[in-house]
Amino acid sequence: MVAPAYPASRTSWFSRPAAREWRCPPAAREVAAFHAALPGYAPTPLVEMPALAAGLGAGRVFVKDESSRLGLPAFKILGASWGVCRALCDRVGIPVPAADPLGVLRAHAGTFRLVTATDGNHGRAVAAMARMLGAAAEVFVPDGVHPVALAAIEAEGARVVRVPGPYDEAVRRAADRAASEATALLVQDTSWPGYERVPGWIVEGYSTLFTEIDRQLRSAGAGSPSVVAVPVGVGSLAQAAVIHYRSGGPAPALLAVEPDAAPCVLASLAADRPVTVETGPTAMAGLNCATPSALAWPYLRSGVDAAVCVADEDVAAAARDLADGGVPAGPCGAASLAGVRAAASRLALGPADTVVLLSTEGTAANPATA
Repeated sequence: MVAPAYPASRTSWFSRPAAREWRCPPAAREVAAFHAALPGYAPTPLVEMPALAAGLGAGRVFVKDESSRLGLPAFKILGASWGVCRALCDRVGIPVPAADPLGVLRAHAGTFRLVTATDGNHGRAVAAMARMLGAAAEVFVPDGVHPVALAAIEAEGARVVRVPGPYDEAVRRAADRAASEATALLVQDTSWPGYERVPGWIVEGYSTLFTEIDRQLRSAGAGSPSVVAVPVGVGSLAQAAVIHYRSGGPAPALLAVEPDAAPCVLASLAADRPVTVETGPTAMAGLNCATPSALAWPYLRSGVDAAVCVADEDVAAAARDLADGGVPAGPCGAASLAGVRAAASRLALGPADTVVLLSTEGTAANPATA
């Protein structure tokens, strides 16, 4: 049960250094092979930025650039593709295809309607999967999502339903809609009691991003990261980071970064229980979430070292600096750099430290201004 809402301004920092010692089982191994079998798959760039390292006092800084992932301007297609695959296979009673997954799924998907709620990138990714599989899609969108992001979802062929309320209300409407239709398949990237399997598969899908980072750091001679900064909405990507970095091997510090208008994970960590915060407008539309995912919460509580919230103006400055280094980051993607800067004195970075920033979306995903 989520505790009642309270103002989002209650705290701006949380830390639990003992989280680095916590351990959990790893993600499913077949996820990376599934993604590698998708048309157009290639690892996204891990860009080294010496200027950022100098400014932060770190030895090396790398940015995982998710501005073009399988033809979309954000990382979300990793989770949506695996989540849709697993959900469809489960519904029709077939194993996950070992080869030509889209071809196999296309033979079954046409009778289904994929339903989801989104504040931008997840909905577009689900809509893109529906288009590729020949299925219908219906996407519920809350207030505050940029018209360009709405148009991009519609361009994938989905029906967009505008919800006059926050993200949590859009999720409720999507769930009600899916429950009312026998051929509807809810593909939601947040969870609640009784709805955990699909969000769990979506989180598994994000694991490919971290296995790519491991290989890319080794290729760069950088070894293991000291700090990994993750933008946070409901916490699913942060859950995937916890699973990856707390399931064996070196354990970096994991920093969750949220808008100061919607720090639901930060507030929950500070309260040591899931809470719902009052949200406000922010350029970081994809992170504008009031309640942590119920599935993610136990992982975040146990495995996240620190959390910080950042303001829109700090994210805008970070986006400009990332662009100067060749990474086209949208507001959510730039949040990682803004968060590390906000936490720099507490992180106490030095020349032996390697920092990885997850830039989760490009400038085309959720434009900063209307």
